[in-house]
Amino acid sequence: MAEVISLKDVWVKYEKLTVLENVNLTINEGDFLGIIGPNGGGKSTLLKVILGLIKPQKGEVKVLGKSPARSRHLIGYVPQYGPTNIDFPISVWEVVLMGRMGTRGLFKHYTDEDREATYKALEVVDMLEFRDRQIGELSGGQRQRVFIARALVSNPKVLLLDEPATGIDTRMQNEFYELLEKLKSEVTIIMISHDLSAVSVLVDKIACLNGKLHYHGSKELVPEDIEKSYGCPVDLIAHGVPHRVLHIHKH
Repeated sequence: MAEVISLKDVWVKYEKLTVLENVNLTINEGDFLGIIGPNGGGKSTLLKVILGLIKPQKGEVKVLGKSPARSRHLIGYVPQYGPTNIDFPISVWEVVLMGRMGTRGLFKHYTDEDREATYKALEVVDMLEFRDRQIGELSGGQRQRVFIARALVSNPKVLLLDEPATGIDTRMQNEFYELLEKLKSEVTIIMISHDLSAVSVLVDKIACLNGKLHYHGSKELVPEDIEKSYGCPVDLIAHGVPHRVLHIHKH
């Protein structure tokens, strides 16, 4: 498998606060990596480092063999929260079409190719029938599908998802995870989530992050790593998580 993302000895500090400490991570083409960890543990910061929005004080970051800034057009990103003003008068079609700006430039007109990509992206997430609907009229789960379509419309090689199921009811979460199941055969995915049950079923590999990254390149969760990340016993964190995910990692 080709290497898609590489972080070597990455450190990020905000003034005197160390947010990421000596992070090493390799992600290959076709991986679906789930990242868990406590609030404030640096998970969103890690995604922004991969995007090139935050530059580490130390370490090396490569995306598809280049710097994050040079590879950003090949990364789809769904941030933790959608637009704060969902009453803003903009249609589903327009939201997704805006995702083509990175390929066309800010002041260039959209082309037939852009419109075709928008059509296909909405089709992939099963939201084409809602293309003329105002974004504010949709449910939380439907809006997340639209935001994923916006991330996919530029045909990215990597998809970054920051807590994508937050605020979605259980039924819509299940439909949303079914969508990710379909997408993971087409694009390399990194997903931050607090839903350990969903993560354990969906992803191929799991990492724990709380400043330091605990990662064994597999789906195995080491209880000691989770306790270090969360600072509390693993049985409190993993209530309801399938036991097979929590067996001791053997080197």
